[in-house]
Amino acid sequence: MITTLRRMFWLALLGGVGYAAWSAWQSRRDDEPPAPEWPPLDPTAQTASGDGAPSAGIADVADASASDAAGDTATWVEPVDGECPDGYPIKANDNSGIFHVPGGRFYDRTVPERCYAVAADAEADGYRRAKA
Repeated sequence: MITTLRRMFWLALLGGVGYAAWSAWQSRRDDEPPAPEWPPLDPTAQTASGDGAPSAGIADVADASASDAAGDTATWVEPVDGECPDGYPIKANDNSGIFHVPGGRFYDRTVPERCYAVAADAEADGYRRAKA
């Protein structure tokens, strides 16, 4: 009988210590400020050089390229049937922000969303070159 009482005492003591630790941990978690919510990306609010001047957004670039195609030189063209047309071999992907050059590791697997004639034009539009 005494052994049973001792076991119950130790079990209650361990349970009490466990509960105290758990409640202290919960109150500490509640005191922490919530994680900051990131503002939604607004491509028109991003700056190109950090000088505070807004850079062109994706829609602005598309409008500019459409106006360039009408009169000036276009820097990129839409793919035709999932392939880049002749003279525009560089494949750019909007989701990843990466462009692929012919002979690159994933060039054949990439489905382009824009096609560029030179890599400098893709970099100017905010894309980065795929790693080798």
